[in-house]
Amino acid sequence: MTNKLLLCFTFLFVICGSISGQEKEDKRILKADEKYKQYSFRPAIDIYEKVRSEGYVNSDLLTKLGDSYYFNAEYAKAAEVYGELVQGSDSILGADIVFRYAQSLKTIGSYEESDKWMQEFNKIAKKLELNSKAGYNYLDKIEANSDRYEFKEFKYNSAYSDFAPSFYRKGLIFASDRDTGNLARYRHTWNSRDFLDLYKINADSVSTNRVVKIDVLERRLKNNGDDLTGKEEKDDKLPKKKNRINSRFHESTSTLTKDGNTLYFTRNNFIDGKRYEDEEGFTRLKIYSAEWNDGKWVNVVELPFNLEGFSFAHPTLSPDEKFLYFVSDLTGGYGNTDIWKVEIVGDGTFGNPINLGGNINTQARETFPFISDSDLLYFSSDGHPGLGGLDVFTTKIAFDDYSQEVVNLGKPINTEFDDFSYIIDDSTKQGYFASNRPEGLGLDDIYAFVETVPVPIDCIREITGTVRDKISNEVLAGATVKIIDDENNEVSTTLTNSKGEYRLELDCSKNNFVRALKDGYIASEVFLPKSDGKPKTVDFYLERDVVTGGFGDDLAKLLQLSTIYFDLNKYNIRPDAEIEIQKVIAAMERYPSLKIKVNSHTDSQGRDEYNLWLSQQRAQSTVDYMISMGIEKERLVGQGYGETMLINECENGVPCSASKHQLNRRSEFIILE
Repeated sequence: MTNKLLLCFTFLFVICGSISGQEKEDKRILKADEKYKQYSFRPAIDIYEKVRSEGYVNSDLLTKLGDSYYFNAEYAKAAEVYGELVQGSDSILGADIVFRYAQSLKTIGSYEESDKWMQEFNKIAKKLELNSKAGYNYLDKIEANSDRYEFKEFKYNSAYSDFAPSFYRKGLIFASDRDTGNLARYRHTWNSRDFLDLYKINADSVSTNRVVKIDVLERRLKNNGDDLTGKEEKDDKLPKKKNRINSRFHESTSTLTKDGNTLYFTRNNFIDGKRYEDEEGFTRLKIYSAEWNDGKWVNVVELPFNLEGFSFAHPTLSPDEKFLYFVSDLTGGYGNTDIWKVEIVGDGTFGNPINLGGNINTQARETFPFISDSDLLYFSSDGHPGLGGLDVFTTKIAFDDYSQEVVNLGKPINTEFDDFSYIIDDSTKQGYFASNRPEGLGLDDIYAFVETVPVPIDCIREITGTVRDKISNEVLAGATVKIIDDENNEVSTTLTNSKGEYRLELDCSKNNFVRALKDGYIASEVFLPKSDGKPKTVDFYLERDVVTGGFGDDLAKLLQLSTIYFDLNKYNIRPDAEIEIQKVIAAMERYPSLKIKVNSHTDSQGRDEYNLWLSQQRAQSTVDYMISMGIEKERLVGQGYGETMLINECENGVPCSASKHQLNRRSEFIILE
């Protein structure tokens, strides 16, 4: 990339060595240093190289010359100059110089040498607690992700720089510094190229297959689609100059709302028709918006979250259009430029910028974000392990989770050169990106592609839980638990252990069902939509398909309920008994034909006649409670048996403990039908 849109981003330059008296007196060096300070790298390079050819070389000159080449994307020359610097310098090199040297080596295919310097950078970064993304098996990973794209023809490139495509109605918008024949030509001194404007392709029926500036009105085009904007015809409907998107300076990197009525784009800080310089003398990049009205773009305004002294660029919208993502060198970031987001509140109001964090942002450059409808964030970086220069990466950011794996898209999207401004349509798998690879027509070219095999984005979610009987709450060992996708295909399966527990993993980037099954029970399943990958507990409570019992069986035992006990001389329902009776009620609701008889008993303490009366009260209180919970009285019978059915030796006259007497004060639920 020719780095035009990085024009005003602030970079950390480490100046090695000192300036001798002879250097201070060299007016050429002073002039080059001034150009360098102003990011006018092309004039600075010309002067530094002239002085260097005369044999005047030191670490300060080599540092600035190497940086000038690096930030102008001339990586082969940068590698040469940095190589001379590291070989001849006795001082400790700064982390940024080591990093740029390693990146420059990578772009010319010197991967082994690049890895050596990345290891050196990691040592420095660890001491400085910088955020390092270096890894030494990254080439294998990149190779595994390669060959997933097929390139298509894109016939709209020029001999200049064409990049930053974005979807626009039925066509594209992109940035270019192509020669449009205007009477006035404006150049910037970063690389001595023309300033950028926004162009559109296929945006309307008249300009089909033609490239025209975005401000051009349909009726100002000839039938063959030629652009007449070079002629300043009088036209009341043409936006006034100060209200047009394209100005005398940079415009680039745009994103359009789905209704087509709001455009966000990047521009040099341009106020009241004049370029605005901050206190340091720099013209920063800002994000602007424009509104579509009556067939033209109007109301071009700077967004309020732009701050003076910093640059804001490369806007893109989240799929729900609630957030605007962008790139900035704001304080509080991780590197030269980071990806941030801001909430779109509405009515021209925005929230505060939020950094996406250290998993996505590095100590280097993250830039050109784009978010697909499937919540995949694509961006370019020279901080994550890549092939050299800027590479395109992707990561899943659904549910505001920015901790997922960052994946290099591999070849042929990425090369040892700058590859950037990637966009894709999820529905067609067609997309575009830009690169400064040498086989292109211009300095930067747009490439069209079709994604043939999706890049694997691992989103693994752990699902755990237990399977129990719905009525008895008994854990069910040996139950089958399956993961089923939304096309009813079985993805994985397992069995519950002796504690009724299971564990499975699923792809959280897809919709899934978790299904539990066991013989004698009705299967149950839970739908799990796409998620952020956080672990989830899913417990199942299965219903029996039949009650496996018959006339005279105790339903409580079949359901493995706890025994219904009563206090001494009491017939009210205790709280612990209420819980178990609720399970009997659930069974009767599940099986409408079920009828039961409540048999209640007492211990042997007290007179026999009293105990018979007490047990009848206990049976009736149980029946009354169940009726109050909605069970029809015709399905219930209650009978007390006093002390006639003791379950132990505690008869009259036999000494027993209180706990043994308690066992006899009970109710049973006998199946009648």
